[in-house]
Amino acid sequence: MEDWAENNILVHLKPVEKCWQPQDFLPDPASDGLHDQVKELREKAKEIPGDYFVVLVGDMITEEALPTYQTMHNTMAAWTAEENRHGDLLNKYLYLSGRVDMRQIEKTIQYLIGSGIMSLDPSTENSPYLRFIYTSFQERATFISHGNTARLAREHGDLKLAQICGTIASDEKRHETAYTKIVEKLFEIDPDGTVLAFADMMRKKISMPAHLMYDGRDDNLFEHFSAGAQRLGANTAGDYADILEHLVHRWKVADLTGLSSEGQNAQDYVCRLAPRIRRLEERAQGGAKQAPRIPFSWIYDREVQL
Repeated sequence: MEDWAENNILVHLKPVEKCWQPQDFLPDPASDGLHDQVKELREKAKEIPGDYFVVLVGDMITEEALPTYQTMHNTMAAWTAEENRHGDLLNKYLYLSGRVDMRQIEKTIQYLIGSGIMSLDPSTENSPYLRFIYTSFQERATFISHGNTARLAREHGDLKLAQICGTIASDEKRHETAYTKIVEKLFEIDPDGTVLAFADMMRKKISMPAHLMYDGRDDNLFEHFSAGAQRLGANTAGDYADILEHLVHRWKVADLTGLSSEGQNAQDYVCRLAPRIRRLEERAQGGAKQAPRIPFSWIYDREVQL
């Protein structure tokens, strides 16, 4: 397994000297033109609506509080080091934009990390199977979310912000590739145990790393942030079904043979789940009432349509 990991997983880690750093995308503090660079960044940021900034802040907080995985410790430490740049870059951009209340954001980050979210999602129960399935799902979700915020920034005319979000999305895609390869290997070694873990994970539902976020005011902050992201098209219930369907196809779950009766039931469950989620979402959307407008402390209590 060590040779396999070196040839299949470590190849997706970049040497530090070849990695981008947050400063590559930000005004140079040592430059005589710093003031003009910040002014230009702020002028572009003025064109972006508040609901977008709510989603961008939520994404940044998620990056700041991503869990540190203990299995394969050295590899995961390097992964965490790469992830750390994402939160740093978004945090500095938001600070320079002048559009958000940094103190409220900083409180939210402290509350979230203090809540214990830096341990694994509780549904993974210290199982490496559950852990890698969860991480495969989560990395693809963040890849999609950052890709969507890049697209939206471009639509609002901020090409620098689009580049920032797109670069982070590219990292997440690389990480997703590594984690899905690990689960692919688990399916090869232990198809029965892995498909049972996959079904177990999906029955529990995937909770994103920031699901315990709190700003000291809004007890339903994550739900409100998620609703805003759904309305904006940055991260939707449809994405959840798409990710599940993608992983089922990627891991060739429908083609598994020689499973126990429990394994066959788990196989049937995960293969049928994505269409079921879509049907439930369509019903929910059909019966949805007019969503309220909610103030977000991150943008100085301005209201956002959910």
